[in-house]
Amino acid sequence: MSASPDPGLGWTDALQRAWEAIGAPGRPGRVGRLDRGWSTVLFVADDAAGAEQHRVRNLGMDVAVGDWVIDDGERITAVVERQSAFVRRASFEGARFEAHTLAANIDVVALVHAFGSPPNPRRLERELVLGFDSGAQPVVVLTKADLIEDDLETTTTEVLAEVAIDVPLVITSAVDGTGMDHLRDLVSGHRTLAFLGASGVGKSTLINALVGDEVQATREVREHDQRGRHTTVAAELLRLGDDGWLLDTPGVRALSLWLSGQGIERAFADVFELMDHCRFRDCKHDREPECAVRAAVDSGALAAQRWRSLERLVAEEAELEIEQADFIRRGDRRR
Repeated sequence: MSASPDPGLGWTDALQRAWEAIGAPGRPGRVGRLDRGWSTVLFVADDAAGAEQHRVRNLGMDVAVGDWVIDDGERITAVVERQSAFVRRASFEGARFEAHTLAANIDVVALVHAFGSPPNPRRLERELVLGFDSGAQPVVVLTKADLIEDDLETTTTEVLAEVAIDVPLVITSAVDGTGMDHLRDLVSGHRTLAFLGASGVGKSTLINALVGDEVQATREVREHDQRGRHTTVAAELLRLGDDGWLLDTPGVRALSLWLSGQGIERAFADVFELMDHCRFRDCKHDREPECAVRAAVDSGALAAQRWRSLERLVAEEAELEIEQADFIRRGDRRR
């Protein structure tokens, strides 16, 4: 059996078992970057000059940054089973029925939002569904705290906290260092923290502050709407000190759900708790008597927007399931 990888790269007992289950071939390396058909594979935790890594082809393989892979020196031949993955439906035309993995083998997923623009609880709800389904621990990270007055900071925090139930919320500033130690603690023990968010929320600036170098290009956001362009053009795994890893991804505009596990139930735990108190088990939460959900909406205990958001997400997932089943049937008929 080949030697196990350095645990400093994030190798775990669970990955060891998954590797042994496929016969423990070769020496697993971790994908640190993807560039159109090529993967940069890392083999040692030390990322100083001379660290062992190489680029290999990944055509025809489902590979994401953070994956552990086996290669023959020229191309990837196997992928060790993922222990977690942040997955959405592919956003480009022609790939409607394909999953797009943004990051793999992550321990914590930071859902990044910024002060300075109106809070977007509906987007955060989608991110939480995907975050819970990933198998990683979701954390909401608010950036640019140095730019906002206290009252606006409180309002934004309260709006997002009402959606991120029982999910940690970290307020940060890359300028004055607020929250940096909290983020560093999240990767202690060689864990991996993935940053996900829209363009212009300050992911790259935050990563530069954490790593202590200008590793990611940054651009100013537009004055009138505080939005920015994509500054990260490729997902990349970055070393944070001696103890952990950061995974930055390009700004994500479209967050189409993939088939959910328990993500919706966990992201809307407050609503599902209400459903347990409806009079009828098969309550549609429309006109049925003694519906706990409708009563909560009518009384203002549950925001009507949050209920409508849940209905849309459930309908979106149901539609995807129907479309996928039809897609599979059509493929079977062609064969």
